Amino acid sequence: QVQLVESGGGLVQPGGSLRLSCAASGFTFSNYWMIWVRQAPGKGLEWVSRISTGGDTTYYTDSVKGRFAISRDNDKNTLYLQKNSLNPEDTAVYYCVKRVMGWRTAEDSWGQGTQVTVSS
Repeated sequence: QVQLVESGGGLVQPGGSLRLSCAASGFTFSNYWMIWVRQAPGKGLEWVSRISTGGDTTYYTDSVKGRFAISRDNDKNTLYLQKNSLNPEDTAVYYCVKRVMGWRTAEDSWGQGTQVTVSS
């Protein structure tokens, strides 16, 4: 009954900003690392960012460092991704992922994704 529901995607102009949200339910949110993953058109899956259970440790892929910020509100069971200075290369479907191990397994839970399109 794990549920991950992404929201906040849409069409934005280059240089603009979006905040993605992921509403989690069906598990103890505060016990798990959370990850944002994206898939650009014609490309494979790419991890974007991850955050520790308490939010004290974060990691980003090089292409988004300084522009994106991952955060979480454990009281609200919600994961966020603030996306600033967007460029067309950020166009992708963004997925919220619950990770149960230190690596990808079949036990990971995925949301349905939210489309982000950066275009003028």
